[in-house]
Amino acid sequence: MATATALRIGVVGGSIAGCAAAVAGSRAGADVTVYERSGAELQDRGFGIVIPPPLHRELVASGYLDARMETAPVATRVWLTREPGGRSTRELARQSSPVTPCNWGLLWRSLRVGAGASAGAGAGAGAVRYLRGEPVTSVGESPDGRAVVTTDRGEERYDIVVGADGHASRTRQLLAPGLTPEPAGYLVWRGAIPLSALADHPRELELLRGAWVTIGFPGGHGIFYLIPGTGDRLLAYAIYGRPPASPDADADPGPYVRELAREHFPAAWAEIVGHGTHRTTAWHPVADVQVPRAARAPLLLAGDAAGVSRPHTASGAVKALQDALCLERVLRDEPTVGAALERYADERTAAGAHLVELGRRMGRAQVEETPDWAAMGQEEVDVWFRGVLAGTRHYLYEQPGAGVTA
Repeated sequence: MATATALRIGVVGGSIAGCAAAVAGSRAGADVTVYERSGAELQDRGFGIVIPPPLHRELVASGYLDARMETAPVATRVWLTREPGGRSTRELARQSSPVTPCNWGLLWRSLRVGAGASAGAGAGAGAVRYLRGEPVTSVGESPDGRAVVTTDRGEERYDIVVGADGHASRTRQLLAPGLTPEPAGYLVWRGAIPLSALADHPRELELLRGAWVTIGFPGGHGIFYLIPGTGDRLLAYAIYGRPPASPDADADPGPYVRELAREHFPAAWAEIVGHGTHRTTAWHPVADVQVPRAARAPLLLAGDAAGVSRPHTASGAVKALQDALCLERVLRDEPTVGAALERYADERTAAGAHLVELGRRMGRAQVEETPDWAAMGQEEVDVWFRGVLAGTRHYLYEQPGAGVTA
């Protein structure tokens, strides 16, 4: 874009999507201001996420991520369930499924550093201001077609405002008034467990060093994988199932997660979940939403603000990072802001809609209409999941049917 170096971009939200958008804008030559409402450091959340290995390599090569950021790559997915009539573990299937697990906090920190360093990342890179503890009170448009960001300190005008303010985005309402996430009817519990929980389970620890694990049970499933910690590695989990009879949003989710594990998991995995203190725990209803258009000059939505797919697609952070790469590309390639945002909207709206539909199919298959796990083996799992994919592609499931040997 010939005028990129003259652009001013405001980013509402300083989490992963916001920091990635800041790197993108700066690399394209714009001056960027990030508004983060929280006054605290965000890197202490510590939940696990996974990204495709090719995307991780691209982000490192292009300067979004520090090559020294620790990850815990694995190449295989292992499906487990509890032996019928007992408590032992039964392995159902193994599939080739390379992923790069990350610690949410470490990923955010690397992007945050990348945003700060991008001003010196080569000729033409723009400056980035990251304003912590600076909530945005409103976003609007001025008569000259620019965007206006208002905070308690006053107003600032920008050529583009990126809404990166999460699943409950207020910026989204400017492009899609009244649009809200649609509940799926079940919950996900997330957390991280110290690796000491695996001290008495060497077989499970050895499995996790080379694979991510799915444990199927009637009405849900659990996912487990290792992630880097601030010291030793952590065991990250996401467990999907029906809500308790009387859900309490303020209650510690740990006890209910342990109850689910005792009721449904093989004994070894139930002991792992029940052992010790969970470093971080959270739960929330599963929901999804997708805007009709992800951008309209001078506004653009990124990450969960543009669309939320059910977490089965493991695409929350992935989509935010891909949004940023697309933003940089269109800013560099297109002659005007309007043309850049139209192209962004075409590409990222379609990608988001695909993920929402795929997430719904995965949710039906793995939570709402779970199969008879105990009756399945390698062939049955492969055929079942090819049906779930229905001809579409996704990085977690590139080769259902490509079983791997132990």
